Amino acid sequence: MKLNTDSPKYQGQRKIMVTELESLGIKNENVLNALNKVPRHLFMDPGLISHSYKNLAFQIQSGQTISQPYTVAFQTELIKCKKGDKVLEIGTGSGYQTAILSYLEFDVYTVERDLTLFKKSSLTFKNLSIKVKKNLFADGYLGIIDSAPFDAIIVTAASKEIPKYLMNQLKVGGRMVIPIGDDVQIMYRFTRIEKNKFKQEEFGEFKFVPLVKGK
Repeated sequence: MKLNTDSPKYQGQRKIMVTELESLGIKNENVLNALNKVPRHLFMDPGLISHSYKNLAFQIQSGQTISQPYTVAFQTELIKCKKGDKVLEIGTGSGYQTAILSYLEFDVYTVERDLTLFKKSSLTFKNLSIKVKKNLFADGYLGIIDSAPFDAIIVTAASKEIPKYLMNQLKVGGRMVIPIGDDVQIMYRFTRIEKNKFKQEEFGEFKFVPLVKGK
């Protein structure tokens, strides 16, 4: 990943951001280091670049958002992955979460349903030499069946129900992190214990754009 487009100003702002994330309970050193290195300002809309390292979500194109850094760090921490693990991301969006996963040297598969966002994030990946195994314009609800099973699935939009089609693309021992709900959304982690048995954990309320079917 090319990080030489950076400047001391942004490096300092990221250090402050990471210190805030630590104070909010993010403990994984690899995750914190990734957020300290990946230039979030390169994934922001031009008019919002000065706000890039605030711990806030911001609007991007097509009515979507770039998640706040805490949420990105929290979901990345929850999937409990290591270098070389196979990770499916549902909802590429700006590509910032994808870049964090790639920096951590996971094998990243990512799906985006909105063509405008898909084209923009694809260009960003090319310009920054961000490596992904598969980058698809497709229906995220369907996952990537021909690349399954995955060590982890991270969903960056809120589903109204448990997406069983995605859960079935997890390896035994694999984990899916996903916000579920309508007005009130709860972050869940599902761990596949056996073929038809999953462990369910809850991690508090969050706010995401809805997960929409189709493309």
